[in-house]
Amino acid sequence: MGGGANIPPASTKMPAMFTMLRLPARAALLAGAMLGFAASSWAAIPALPMRDGMPTLAPIVETVTPSVVNISVVSRSPEENNPLARDPYFRRFFGLRSPEPQLSAGSGVIVDAKLGYVLTNHHVIKDALQAFVILKDGRRHQARLVGSDAATDLALLAIPPEGLVEARFGDSDSMQVGDFVIAIGNPFGIGQTVTSGIVSALGRSGLLPAGYEDFIQTDASINPGNSGGALVNLKGELVGINTAILGPTGGQGGNVGIGFAVPTSIVRTVMAQLIKFGEMKRGWLGFTTQDVTAALAKSLGIAERPGAVIAQVQPDSPASAAGLREGDLIVEIGNRVVRNTAALRNRLGLATIGDTIDLRVLRVNQDLRVRLRVTEVPSAPAGTAGTGDIPFLAGATMNNAERTTGGQKVLVVLVTKVEAGSASFRIGLRAGDVIIGANNKRVGNVTELVTALRGNEKMVLNILRGDFQLTISVR
Repeated sequence: MGGGANIPPASTKMPAMFTMLRLPARAALLAGAMLGFAASSWAAIPALPMRDGMPTLAPIVETVTPSVVNISVVSRSPEENNPLARDPYFRRFFGLRSPEPQLSAGSGVIVDAKLGYVLTNHHVIKDALQAFVILKDGRRHQARLVGSDAATDLALLAIPPEGLVEARFGDSDSMQVGDFVIAIGNPFGIGQTVTSGIVSALGRSGLLPAGYEDFIQTDASINPGNSGGALVNLKGELVGINTAILGPTGGQGGNVGIGFAVPTSIVRTVMAQLIKFGEMKRGWLGFTTQDVTAALAKSLGIAERPGAVIAQVQPDSPASAAGLREGDLIVEIGNRVVRNTAALRNRLGLATIGDTIDLRVLRVNQDLRVRLRVTEVPSAPAGTAGTGDIPFLAGATMNNAERTTGGQKVLVVLVTKVEAGSASFRIGLRAGDVIIGANNKRVGNVTELVTALRGNEKMVLNILRGDFQLTISVR
């Protein structure tokens, strides 16, 4: 890919109270760091460096901050999506100016100095025409996109590997509530800023309905513009990528002490896939689950406890081959407790084709250990049909297909190929996706899909990706 970063829009709609932190640029980017805390609150921490008899985080900050960068993004104006605004005769008749590109700011972390890799959030650069990385020493590089994954809100950029300092990865799985952390980023576009706090909670989910989540929650001040910045422990190790805040006005009023970071346990897996494929290639196991309720537990003859109940097993799937059945209760995955369907989904969302998954399953009075191998999403015999004049679907090859659900065959639309960089790639479509609905209508073939979308400025697709459902919304 060239110097510009062309990224697919986010495929999920955020709840009103949950705010991603990309910030429209309103001021020049500045260098420097600010750190404020009450010295008395650290007096009981003997491990901290001392200066003039007082505890200080300065040596840790000095080591980490060169690896944290500011990101400046040039993106299209929303007016450019209006065909009338793009028409020169319309603009001249009404005296309109040509739409001007928008500028926004975010943060990033250098994760590989030798290859020039910079990690940030997908939402920071999702609509980018160009992305620029500004180092702490003031150097400015145009970045190219290596890959992006909307489901985990992570993206990887590359800049020239000249005189870079990379962050040292830490183990986010070892973090505990109450551990001290430091957040570094570019809030409000004012320049590199450092704040401190503690880990307030772990394993937060349910904030991105169609995403894969296992957030670290912190009260370290995180504000708009901090997206993509570093969350580090007191060893100076990267334990998370700052992503979002929660606030009474959707976070627009600034930090209120509830911020979220993607843990490095997720970051490492996604980053490896982005480097190898340019995207996250998720596999297929062939079962769906639902949360345990008192009524469901009673009907299945199992104890009401944390876990995920298998609601459906696809024929000829890895789940079917492993002997899983409807009504089985999954309580562990890889020796980690499964709290609910969302927790299971998050763990499975990081599994890639060829991985082996170990599950602990309860079946009435049986306690079973089951091993499955993640495979590619199966293709289906289909009749090819055209996508007509729907611009959002340009670059995608779609076939009419059949899918077995609950023992019955259901007609669907199967995405068999998506060209990298195309309109369909940018909105988030991927090969293997199964489209079952469009604009609140059930679709069973490509003709019905095109009919549901034609003439509408807004597009909402209901998609099955592997074992999970998601929604792609485009305006």
